[in-house]
Amino acid sequence: MLSLKQISKTFNPGTVNEKRALDQVSLELADGDFATIVGSNGAGKSTLFNAITGAFYIDEGQIILAGENITYRKEHIRSKVIGHLFQDPLKGTAPHMTIEENMALAYLRASTSSHAFFSRISSREKQMFREQLSLLDMGLEDRMKQPVGLLSGGQRQALTLLMATMVTPKILLLDEHTAALDPATAQKVLELTERIVSQRRITCLMVTHNMHQALALGNRTLMMDSGRIVLDVSGRERSALTVEDLLERFRMQAGRQLDNDRILLSQ
Repeated sequence: MLSLKQISKTFNPGTVNEKRALDQVSLELADGDFATIVGSNGAGKSTLFNAITGAFYIDEGQIILAGENITYRKEHIRSKVIGHLFQDPLKGTAPHMTIEENMALAYLRASTSSHAFFSRISSREKQMFREQLSLLDMGLEDRMKQPVGLLSGGQRQALTLLMATMVTPKILLLDEHTAALDPATAQKVLELTERIVSQRRITCLMVTHNMHQALALGNRTLMMDSGRIVLDVSGRERSALTVEDLLERFRMQAGRQLDNDRILLSQ
């Protein structure tokens, strides 16, 4: 489903602030893969996501999604087939628009019709929105006419997840999407994430600072350091790893200890 072929990105080249954020990154994700990504701040995790979504063009390499070369495809075109959730629950929704209006925008954006943004949502589609909202078990199906700005952070993040997957994306990118939520709400959103990704067999990349999540969720674990993927484990090898094993594998591959406090405190 996703193929990254030696992609690289350097910010502020030729200046004192030069930063090689991605360094010859190659990755193959099969249809239905759910890979978790861990790494220190500045390892390149969010930069990798932004390269895939088209927030900037990479300097070299290729990005292939579902057999199509999207390396130089514009961001708004990619957004039709790529779902993206951020750490900040305030991103991904328009606070002054109603829940129904937000869902309509997400639904039309992912539509294959060239006139989607000029289309109107039918009563059948509104009923579909209501049915989808009921799956969240948060009572939002009875608040469709209320502005999204009135929702809690957890409700907004759950709604954003629903909007990103309402029309099944070719790939879903989750950038620490539960990190800003309280533990109980984060767990609920995480369980919802697992259910949606599993039921719809969505190919998914999820950044997390929780080492236990990195080994328990999905079917692959990636570790990044200095703009490179230094570890990629799956199958029996992954199932046999402990958090301590994962930290030791990082030390061996990266040549140094993992020094991120949030990751280490999650053990």
